[in-house]
Amino acid sequence: MKLALSFTALFFSVILLQLSSGGIGPLDALSGIALKFTTTQIGLLGSAHFAGFFIGCWWAPRLMGEVGHARAFAAFTALGTLGILGHVLTDSAWAWSALRVAQGLCVAGAYTVIEAWLQAKVTNANRGRAMGAYRLADLGAALGAQLVISVLPPAHYVSYTLLAMVCCAALLPLALTRIPQPVVAAAPRLTPSLAWHNSPLAVAGVLVAALSGASFRMVGPLYGAAVGLAPSQIAFFLAAFVAGGALAQLPVGWLADRFDRRTVLVWLSVAAILSCVFTATVTDLPAWGIMLSAAVFGLTTYPIYSIAAAHAHDFAEDDKRVELSAALMFWYATGAIAAPYVASALIEGFGPPALFALIAIGHAALVIFGFVRMRARPAAATRTRYVYAPRTTFSVGRLLKQFRDPRNGD
Repeated sequence: MKLALSFTALFFSVILLQLSSGGIGPLDALSGIALKFTTTQIGLLGSAHFAGFFIGCWWAPRLMGEVGHARAFAAFTALGTLGILGHVLTDSAWAWSALRVAQGLCVAGAYTVIEAWLQAKVTNANRGRAMGAYRLADLGAALGAQLVISVLPPAHYVSYTLLAMVCCAALLPLALTRIPQPVVAAAPRLTPSLAWHNSPLAVAGVLVAALSGASFRMVGPLYGAAVGLAPSQIAFFLAAFVAGGALAQLPVGWLADRFDRRTVLVWLSVAAILSCVFTATVTDLPAWGIMLSAAVFGLTTYPIYSIAAAHAHDFAEDDKRVELSAALMFWYATGAIAAPYVASALIEGFGPPALFALIAIGHAALVIFGFVRMRARPAAATRTRYVYAPRTTFSVGRLLKQFRDPRNGD
């Protein structure tokens, strides 16, 4: 019972964190439109978030070692709350960018604490159920966060105050639990070259996944506004992307476990290109058609990261899996920092369809590189199991390590 209560506290914190952090991105984009920010300034807000996320992933394990899990979680959550509340004090895009760095620090730091705590509590007997509940909480709250935006007015103090309250409330489940804090594990060694050494295609895949996901979630509201969607409809537009990605996990995982992962990756990218071309060229769709196109876009792009990660782990030694997961997250975070700003600059110069043109070009490059790698190296003799990999922290590899047991490639 104590173990179940401990997991419940962790999952409630995940849900509250995701509702606040997942909502602040689209709310900032819509508020930026209302406040007449330039397109590149809105893109900079998304890039600033991932810059803070990158710093938080590196700093969080070290802070936990110095002050413990609970105090580190409190510090990061306080940073996130302050980062949201600060929006009501100024309408400067540059100040908002600094505040988004604080919010990115909160997300990375708080998730690192939660995943470290979860890792210390799971056993081989309950790991599958615990991870299933964790992923369900994360994805479900991510979907809910997009829908919350439909009822929050942009550029309004009430909206930011409510999100700050939700972020602050994430403190309560862990602060009130009586379960002892776990021993602090050593931070995974960050060796970005390890991912390239195991699979150059996997590195390319996570970079394209960052290009697709980060640019769409941070800059997608600009596209939605440009094609005539109301703020409430933009919320459903973004939610459709997350829902499509969630629905894709089972069928794509089935395919990735039965066929050459590189083939699945290539054809998924081909489907993503077609989705991008359709969305960018067909401009007179009704609202439901735009939602459907977002769902198809999520279905074709969301699983890219997990497939790339699974392919990299096919060539990894067992004692390097945690470091490899951290290296892949490093490359994803690097791409996510650049993607929103680059996408917004292209939108400013060439119009809203440039967002999907950029993503299509990225996937086209991945298709070409995939064929090059197929000629350079045969498929792995044995394959690990496909695992949906949350793009949360550098430490998430510890939770997933036991799921990546080798299996025959036939």
